[in-house]
Amino acid sequence: MILNASQLNAIRQLNDEELRKGQFAAYGYPAHTIRDLLHTVEALKKEKKKWQRLAQDRGQTLQAVRDIIGTGNGNDNGPDPEGFNKAD
Repeated sequence: MILNASQLNAIRQLNDEELRKGQFAAYGYPAHTIRDLLHTVEALKKEKKKWQRLAQDRGQTLQAVRDIIGTGNGNDNGPDPEGFNKAD
């Protein structure tokens, strides 16, 4: 089951209310477990953003290297060890 941001906020609000009730909370309600799961979800979101930024930076770096080498735009401007591209 995939939850959107508003559903996660609703769960967080309900859970916070149960945690505030303390000893008067609903019997058997796993407030601490839900709180831990919500913290895990937030941590995973941060990790996902971090890895997305890293992948984007990696892609930009690879493109810059390709441009420097000369193979980024499809033209073969690289070294020609056999000498076939000479215009004699």
